Amino acid sequence: MINKIPHFALVLTCFVVCSAKNSILQAQVPPSNYDESKIPFDTFPDPFTFLDGSKVETAEDWKNKRQPEIMEVFAREMYGQSPAAPEFVEFEFISKDENALNGKAVREEIDITLAVTESPTVMRMLIYRPKGKKNVPAFLTLNFGGNHSISDDPGISLNENWMRNRSDRGYENNKATEKTRGTASSRWPAEMIVNRGYALCTIYYGDIDPDFDDGFKNGVHQHFYEKDQEKLRPDQWGSIAAWAWGLSRGLDYLEINDAIDAKRVAVMGHSRLGKTSLWAGANDPRFAITISNDSGCGGAALNRRRIGESVTRINTSFPHWFCDNFVKYNHNEDALPVDQHLLVAAIAPRPVYIASAVEDTWADPKGEFLAAKMADPVYRFLGTNGMGGKATPTEHPAVDQAIKSGRIGYHVRSGKHDVTDFDWNQYLDFADLHLMKKK
Repeated sequence: MINKIPHFALVLTCFVVCSAKNSILQAQVPPSNYDESKIPFDTFPDPFTFLDGSKVETAEDWKNKRQPEIMEVFAREMYGQSPAAPEFVEFEFISKDENALNGKAVREEIDITLAVTESPTVMRMLIYRPKGKKNVPAFLTLNFGGNHSISDDPGISLNENWMRNRSDRGYENNKATEKTRGTASSRWPAEMIVNRGYALCTIYYGDIDPDFDDGFKNGVHQHFYEKDQEKLRPDQWGSIAAWAWGLSRGLDYLEINDAIDAKRVAVMGHSRLGKTSLWAGANDPRFAITISNDSGCGGAALNRRRIGESVTRINTSFPHWFCDNFVKYNHNEDALPVDQHLLVAAIAPRPVYIASAVEDTWADPKGEFLAAKMADPVYRFLGTNGMGGKATPTEHPAVDQAIKSGRIGYHVRSGKHDVTDFDWNQYLDFADLHLMKKK
């Protein structure tokens, strides 16, 4: 069963605390490195070696011992421990259009309650699904600008929660305005997705936890404090883990929606939400495919490479993303008992797709590819074809040439940090391979 919770529109006021302490921390962050020759010599944790030095001998060793060990370290030292799933789901239908996307789709809005309190936290899911079909596969995603930003469809509710200011797109005073409708539509080709036979399900990430450092006074965290607890412990969930937990609650709802086949849902995210999709996919085995787009540090990129965004920089700029224990690894990446190739491997044998952009050097495209490559032996050990072919690939693929025939997909696209139709076409092809039922 799943969780239950009430609903209300949470209106948040963003505040920024500029302290002398924070200024000192910023000053301690070294300039970003992009020179491969300056990467410190290091080794990466072996997927097949337990923390006590013993070796993984069988697939059962991996499934029952090594994978749980890896996930426990990631939870304790990096993302933070999350609460258990609720016992049941409480939801409310908000709107429905039977002739959306030029008559090709049904559009629905559903409020899903995350916590039952006097001031509950509620997230709103937007669904576009193929008209006249049931039990369809789906992509479940989080978005940055509110559901109304993915399409100029005037029937989509304007989100009233806290928004990051962006005057060029109409976000002012931490609020969305009518000008914000459809401003992110280039990243969300809903009609293309529906035409391919999939539903698109998306939620504004700020419904779960607003993306600013406020000591977790707003959002879902506060609802799960223990008795007399006033702040999170160093090993408890940060915002990325909270967003991932929210994605699982979205999947809880899809399990009771007969229009969607919840056993064929791909979780997808971009940038910090690509970090989130990886953590969601590793934590929740119900996700059939995990897709990470330009996720970088804390996502698919290897921390030990220290290219572009580093652990130190991400913890300083975004102290709310990870648990407080992760700060121990500022300037100290080699001490972390895991690295991101192990997070990718922890998803095995379920399919995973990692995407990079050649101009997105901040996210370290090479490090993202290496994480996929270094996870490949685990997929093969578990009886799959990994990245495809007879052996683990040795060379980084050419730009705009996708690897997508195996259980691990990868491409590096021309262009910058973004989500494009090229990316979506690869994800749809990959989903066709793994999610579409054979006729």
